Amino acid sequence: MAKKLAEKTRMLLELVKFEHSIFALPYAYIGALYATAPGWPSVAEFVWVTVAMVGARSFAFIVNRAADKEIDARNPRTAGRAVPAGLITAWELWLFSAIVLGAFLFAVWQLHPITRWLWPIVLAVFVIYPYTKRFTPLCHYWLGLCLGLAPVGAWVAVGAPIGDPAPWVLGLAVALWTAGFDIIYATQDVECDVRDGIHSMPADIGVRRALGQTRVTHALTVLLLVLGGALVGAGLPWYLGVGVAAGLLWYENSIVSADDLTRVNAAFFSVNGVIAVIVFAGALADRLLG
Repeated sequence: MAKKLAEKTRMLLELVKFEHSIFALPYAYIGALYATAPGWPSVAEFVWVTVAMVGARSFAFIVNRAADKEIDARNPRTAGRAVPAGLITAWELWLFSAIVLGAFLFAVWQLHPITRWLWPIVLAVFVIYPYTKRFTPLCHYWLGLCLGLAPVGAWVAVGAPIGDPAPWVLGLAVALWTAGFDIIYATQDVECDVRDGIHSMPADIGVRRALGQTRVTHALTVLLLVLGGALVGAGLPWYLGVGVAAGLLWYENSIVSADDLTRVNAAFFSVNGVIAVIVFAGALADRLLG
């Protein structure tokens, strides 16, 4: 029984890809760091922002996997996932979703009172995402919106004003960065998407034009990170971090082309996780030295 429970737990954790929190969580911390300047977020705020982010993201992943069960089952790349393969039952999936949703809501109630009013908007954005690919290639930008809420959400969660433009500019940078790398990721499934009527930029406008769009979104990402730094009064460490991130974005786009998609996973998983950490490191160094 214990062995079976451990295996189910492993599959559920694999299902929600906890390690992918590295894409958005650093930007939430950036929002909290600059929102509380010249002070600092409390340890409790730091912990509850983390729990809220991981809980909301995990819930979104579960909804995504459930919504895409049939689509994933028809795609050789994803057919072996736990849900389409039938390794996780519906009741196990929704029990796990209730647990992570409960963690998210509990964390929300530990943060600034405004989050108790805004959390349904966040969940609505997450729940809608998996259905966008059924009718528009702009689905990549909706996913960007999901991750782009990270710095904005953390900003207001620690009590900073929601009307300040700084977190929105940073959020837009994250949104465009996400949309760009998600377009790269979608190049793996062009044939299946076209066959099944699933929308993506590579499927709808072609891989070459889609990758060109990624380059534009990533160039805009760098510009917005620079502007966001100016709005929060960031110093040299922030801009050094953004500079390194710009170099990594250039590298990411250079190793993927319409003629060579063999390094898509390296571009998607490895490079983007490093970019998020580098930008956060620049923000943390800026706050420590500023």
